Amino acid sequence: MNQTTEDKIKEAALRVFIQKGYDRCSSREIAREAGMNVALVNYYFRSKSKLFAIIFESVMQDFLKSLVQVFGSALPIREKIKILIEREFEFLSQHPDIPNFVINELSRNPEVSKDILPTLEKIYESGVFEEAKKLQATGEMRKMDLVQVTILILSNCQYPFMAAPLMKVVHGVSSETYLHLLQSHREHAVNMVLGYLFPNDNSIPS
Repeated sequence: MNQTTEDKIKEAALRVFIQKGYDRCSSREIAREAGMNVALVNYYFRSKSKLFAIIFESVMQDFLKSLVQVFGSALPIREKIKILIEREFEFLSQHPDIPNFVINELSRNPEVSKDILPTLEKIYESGVFEEAKKLQATGEMRKMDLVQVTILILSNCQYPFMAAPLMKVVHGVSSETYLHLLQSHREHAVNMVLGYLFPNDNSIPS
């Protein structure tokens, strides 16, 4: 399938934004990365800020898509968490730079988070948080603040990718070896998170 001019610009812009961040790049650099002149980039997107807003919203939609799909299903919450971790590892294996990009840009300008509020509302409306509270009340799930539950899950998924440059230096491993280790770490992450959140579930490997 042939890419449209808009698609080529957006893909080039994402590469440049990830590499340099919003503040340290220009529309001219994005145009050069796309193999086009800056007038064409401005024709389609008017300004760097408008192009960035489109790119960031698209990235966040992809980033949060697994949460919306999994939490909106009728599966038990244990299975939801398992599938979520597996899908996050799959997504981040293909887009390892996304977590750092998202965190950096949210730190630079927290206002951009407003663009993802509709997606976050879908997660709230799924009822997953109410389901967790009920399981905590019955003792099936460890009692802890749901913010901490979210941190526990996402940090186990995202930190291994965010820390890749450091880990490869510390342990002297190649990118290929580290990627292979991440694939096996996915199972460890599932078992660690579920084992901690559901300590009375004997079906979870210790």
